[in-house]
Amino acid sequence: MDPRPRPDAHLVFTILAPVLIVCGAGLERRHESSRPPEWMVRRNGAIGFLGMQFALTLVVGLWYALLISEGSEAAPSKALPSLPPGISMISEGTSCGSGGCWRFAKVASRDDLSRPEIIRALRLQHERCRRNGWLLDQRDLCVGARDNGKNVTIYASLGY
Repeated sequence: MDPRPRPDAHLVFTILAPVLIVCGAGLERRHESSRPPEWMVRRNGAIGFLGMQFALTLVVGLWYALLISEGSEAAPSKALPSLPPGISMISEGTSCGSGGCWRFAKVASRDDLSRPEIIRALRLQHERCRRNGWLLDQRDLCVGARDNGKNVTIYASLGY
C-alpha cells in the first residue's frame, strides 16, 4: 500500500479548512457577549495561520498535480489485480522507460493452466483503463497482461 497521500486528499483539506473556519466564526458570533477581548487576537492569528496553510496546500497540490506526477512514479502495488486461486506471483517490480513508469508482476499457474488461460482467469484479455483520481490526478490507471513466452506478466501504469 502506498502511504503517500494523493493530491486529491490535499484538495479535500483545502476545501474543508475554510468551511470549518467559517463555521467556527459563526459559532463565536452566537456567544459574542461571553468572549474575552484577548480571544480576538488569538482567533485572528488562528485564522491567519489556517489561511496561509490553505493557500500553501492549494498551491502545492496544484504544483504536484501539474509538474511532479507526470510519469515519474509507478502505479502502487494495490493497482495490480488480485490473483485468483491457483495463480501465484513469481516476482514483482517496477520499471521505467520513455513512456513513464509501471509496476509489474510475473505470475504462473499452480494448476497447469496455459498462459492464455491464466490471462482469461485474470480477466485481462484487454487492457483496462480508468481515471486514477477524481479531480486533480487526471492520469489514467491502465492494467493489463502480456504473455511473455515463459509466463504471464501483469502490469499497471499511470499515464495521460
